[in-house]
This record gives sequence, structure tokens and C-alpha cells, in this order.
Amino acid sequence: MGSADVKLNKIRSLLESENLDAVLLTIQPNYSWLSDGGRGHVSVASEGSAAWFFVTDSDVFLITDNIEAQRIQDEELNISGVKVKIHPWYDDDKKDKIIQDLCRDKKVGCDSAIDGMENISGKIAELRYTLTPEEVVRYKELGKHCGEAIGKVCKMIKPGMSEFEIAGIMSSELYSRSINPIVLLIAVDERVSLYRHPLPTDKKVNEYGMIVVCGRKYGLIASVTRLFHFGPLSDELKKKHQAAVEVDTAFIAESRPGAITGEILAASQKVYADNGYPDEWTFHHQGGPAGYGARDYRAIPGLTSKLVKSQAVAWNPSIKGTKSEDTIITTDDKPEIITSTPDWPMISVSYKDETWKRPDILILDK
Repeated sequence: MGSADVKLNKIRSLLESENLDAVLLTIQPNYSWLSDGGRGHVSVASEGSAAWFFVTDSDVFLITDNIEAQRIQDEELNISGVKVKIHPWYDDDKKDKIIQDLCRDKKVGCDSAIDGMENISGKIAELRYTLTPEEVVRYKELGKHCGEAIGKVCKMIKPGMSEFEIAGIMSSELYSRSINPIVLLIAVDERVSLYRHPLPTDKKVNEYGMIVVCGRKYGLIASVTRLFHFGPLSDELKKKHQAAVEVDTAFIAESRPGAITGEILAASQKVYADNGYPDEWTFHHQGGPAGYGARDYRAIPGLTSKLVKSQAVAWNPSIKGTKSEDTIITTDDKPEIITSTPDWPMISVSYKDETWKRPDILILDK
């Protein structure tokens, strides 16, 4: 059974369990998931999809406009037997009529808020959490290339380069590997400490910098952060980064199938506190399960959601001036880190009788 068939079976099981006749999928992550890696977007920032799926117990319909229809059918659609419904790009009434006709006399669930439909966005998202074997293979490929690309770029940086210049080099490196950078944050010198979401500026690097990437390919998103420094690190920065990687180690080590997300966060909050930074987790979200979204949801105190096997997770603990982030996939054993960077300095961290390797700050010659 192919990956797309597995996903259709999941949707049809959901129809039965929720007593529904059909499901309408309208957002980009769900389009990419069901189409098995297709791109339902034009703008990379779009949450809504340029094409919608309507699934019943026997049929799959694709609803899109005349701009996107041919491209999607030629290049993005990996499901056989789909019935395509096309409306003119300028005629929303025609689109509404298509949907009304499909929905007539049916109880329909939807992944967004549409009048007359049951909003089951959370239940649909849960269908994506367990990756198929094919998706795991693709994710590992994506993670490998993101890890390699960010490491290559960090080693190319010279004093005097601007954040925008670094962002351009990073984007080029990702696009050359068919990866779309949907998030690209660059900070140098004091901006690393000032902002947790540092959009790039014209500021030029003198001593220190951070690159944060969320790269998308096959609809899947891998997240990774790396830090670089010209010359020796200060004792304070060493101490902070050591603490950040110890927190990150706790997050990763606790990420096993069946683990409760709120409890993983609590274990990591303790490591923050043990290192003398009890409040740092409050200044930026800590990450959470990923996949067809950069984060499917964020870990918050008391959250009872459980991780499942073969689920992608990206934690991103930060302490003012430093951060640690990679993407992992849960297994029956230790989680697998898929965004490793070759020839990168690493720190060994012990946690609950296991030793983990986490990325250090790369030291560059001035």
C-alpha cells in the first residue's frame, strides 16, 4: 500500500469514528500531507492551500482554479483517481457552487472554520503525526541537507558580511538542494541577545552570529540553528551555551513514544533552573512536534498530548545570547537527530545515564 493510500485510509477511518460523510481539507500542511509532498501554495507564507481536497468514503475530489489546475495535475498530485473540479480564478461564486454541490446532504468535517461544517482541525492534524516509512526517508534526506547547508554557510562567513548577505548565501545553498527556506533568521553580535526572532537586517557581523533555518521539501519542514564566533568565546557565553545544550539534551532524551509533552517541558524547565536560568524558557517558545508544519503545536505547561512513534519533533531552547535546535524523529529507542552537521564541534552531555552530542559554537579565524 502506497503512502497516499495509507493517508486516505486514515481519513476514511476518521469519517467513521466522527460519523461524517466527507472531509474538506483547505490548509497547506494538510494538502501537502495528503498529496504526498505536493505544493499547494503559491506564496510560501500561505496557510491556506491553492487547492482543496474533498474526501468521501469512495471518492477524492480536488477543487482549484484555472491558474493552478494544470501545474498541480502535472507536478503535484500523487493520488490516483482524483476527480478535479476547476473554477475560474475570478469567480468565487462558481467555487462556492462546487463545494455546495459536493456537500449537499452530507455531514462534512473541515480543517478550518467554514459555516455549516464541523471544525475537526485538531483531529485531522493528528493523522499526520505518525510518519509513513516513505516520509521518514524523505525527512532524513531533508534533514541531512539542511544540516550540511547551514554548516557550509557558517564556515563561509567573514567579518563585515551583513545579515542580509548571509541570508542570501543561506537561501542559495538551500535552493540549490531543492529546499525552500520558509523561515530564515539571522542575527549578529548584540542582536543575538536582543531578539529571539531576529529577521535579517543590514547589520554587519563583527564577532558573533546565529543562523536559524526552517527548510521545506516534500511538504516536510526541518528546523536547525547553528552559531559561529570569530575568535575565543567569553566565559559567560560558554556557560550560557553549555546550559542551552543541556536543556536541549533533556528535551531530546525525553522525546520517546508515549511521552507527555507537558512532562517533557517540565523536565527541561528543571534543567534550566539547575543551570541558574529558571525563567529563560518564558522568553521564547520551546518548540514541539513538527512535520508538515514547522511546529504542529508548541509545548506549554500542563499539556497532556503524547508523542507517537515515527513523529518529527523540533525543540529550540534558548538562553539570552545562545540557542540549540535540531529536528528529531522518535523511535522505539533513542530519538534520531536528522539535521546533524558534518565536521562541526560538538559538546558531550550526559543525561539519565546516556551521553548525547550537541552542537557547540563554531570558532572561526578573523
